[in-house]
Amino acid sequence: MRVPLPALLCCSAASLLLLLRWRRRRGLWKKVKQAQQRQERSLVQMQMAVQRFREQHPSVKMVPILSLPLPELSKKLRDGSLPPDHVFYAYVGKALQMATETNCITEYLQESETQIQKAKLTEKLGLLYGVPVSIKDSINCQGHDSTLGFIKNLNKPAAEDSVVVQVLRRQGAIPFVKTNVPQSLISYDCKNLIFGQTFNPLLYTRSPGGSSGGEGALIGGGGSILGLGTDVGGSLRFPAAFCGICGLKPTGNRLSKKGVVAGVLGQKAVVAAVGPMAKDVESLALCMRALLCEDMFHLDSTVPPLPFNEEVYSSTQPLRIGYYETDFFTMPSPAMRRAVREVKELLEDAGHTLVPFELTSVDRVIFNFCIRGMFADGGSSFLRKFKGELENSSMGLFFWLLRSPGWLKTALSWIAKPFAPRFSDILKSMRANTVDEVWSLHCEIEEFCHQFIAQWKKLNLDVMLCPMLGPALGIGYPGKLSVAVSYTMLYNALDFPAGVVPVTLVTDEDEEELKGYQGYFRDWWDRTLAKAFRGSVGMPVAVQCVALPWQEELCLRFMKEVETLSLKKNMIV
Repeated sequence: MRVPLPALLCCSAASLLLLLRWRRRRGLWKKVKQAQQRQERSLVQMQMAVQRFREQHPSVKMVPILSLPLPELSKKLRDGSLPPDHVFYAYVGKALQMATETNCITEYLQESETQIQKAKLTEKLGLLYGVPVSIKDSINCQGHDSTLGFIKNLNKPAAEDSVVVQVLRRQGAIPFVKTNVPQSLISYDCKNLIFGQTFNPLLYTRSPGGSSGGEGALIGGGGSILGLGTDVGGSLRFPAAFCGICGLKPTGNRLSKKGVVAGVLGQKAVVAAVGPMAKDVESLALCMRALLCEDMFHLDSTVPPLPFNEEVYSSTQPLRIGYYETDFFTMPSPAMRRAVREVKELLEDAGHTLVPFELTSVDRVIFNFCIRGMFADGGSSFLRKFKGELENSSMGLFFWLLRSPGWLKTALSWIAKPFAPRFSDILKSMRANTVDEVWSLHCEIEEFCHQFIAQWKKLNLDVMLCPMLGPALGIGYPGKLSVAVSYTMLYNALDFPAGVVPVTLVTDEDEEELKGYQGYFRDWWDRTLAKAFRGSVGMPVAVQCVALPWQEELCLRFMKEVETLSLKKNMIV
């Protein structure tokens, strides 16, 4: 029996398409495999470097070096009592251990070994002389990829350092590793198809947070003393809180973003920022001192020339502090609520004045400002980033929603409104906007910011004490709980500096109280969040410290006060 020619042609065309798709996928997996092999070679290079150093310097004790806080370590490096190569290889060894345990490092910057040799000969000692610094994947380092977890970004090394990395080098710091991120950065977990999942160093079944999750895991595990992350919705603050360290999200343009690759290019509704992450607040302050210098202002003239204000940071004047325990959108876990209450009492006992602050319209901020603002084009520019990439099954529904026509999103939003109001609002927020609508949205955000500041000033506040989502969620849960970013994303929409300080640990009583957690909406997200919090006894819980725009020094001063009082209380307990 003869096969009709049209049928034969259709079968041939289908076979050819399948073959081409198979070849493309095979090519992508080959690139992934090569990148993973480079990552493995990086770890071998680190191991060999540490081994060589130990053979040449068998008497050097690594543990005492690793136990030094950054200000003390920096002082010893600058006065010559501690050689920079001793510090460098101590941290390379510890970073190697953490990479093996948590999969936090994507690449070893081998040129750092040459830089450390040159550092021994230099006469001009910067504020971070000899300090090893870890760098988030999305922050450009010359000669190295900034992948954002995308295969298409492999084998495309940056032509030059980002401005912040250039300034770090001029201040004597030694960038030595790049760290893992979630694909696209628009997630507060830390997993991509190239380098895989990063684990929380405190409990491997927990997420380290994201998108600066590699930084959080490495610093939280002691493999780096100082790191640089970025924040567009909590991307720096989540890892800090989940991994029990400190982090500062400055005002968006306080530090240069030149040479820092964004997750969603061009959007202005949710302001991104570059910021430091470290074990303690004094280390964050030292990093900000080093970065806020003439080099920064010369290399990027869009950054306002505001040097670090030492007088504000070192002030001991009592503060007038606003506070709230909940945003009435994401119900705080029992440990979150207790953390704010305990810190409030500590601050009052220390002579500060605490004033209740009433948050309103957080749902409007999340849906109308943040989701609508980030996907104002209906998500088309975001989707283009994934074109030609391997499929990520965990984002299948999200991609389907973004690709759906506007009329379908509107119809589904209307259908879902009675029984799933938050899902309905998300659908409504993801439709494409006209230019006029985007401009109106920016006006709305600006007006909201003015109203928020007016409320702040009416209460005559200096700073604000706020909850921080925690404890760390189980691996895989952040991808299901995008709505839980409300506590952090608010301050990206407002563009206020916000820092995170760990203040307590989850107790058995918190875990017991969690059994009654229902959330404000009692929907699927609230039930899932309750599950994500469970089994966290002993995990750290943080608070957020917030100041008005351009007042990073006041924010750090407040963070330092919270840290000092919490440490004192925990020592007594």
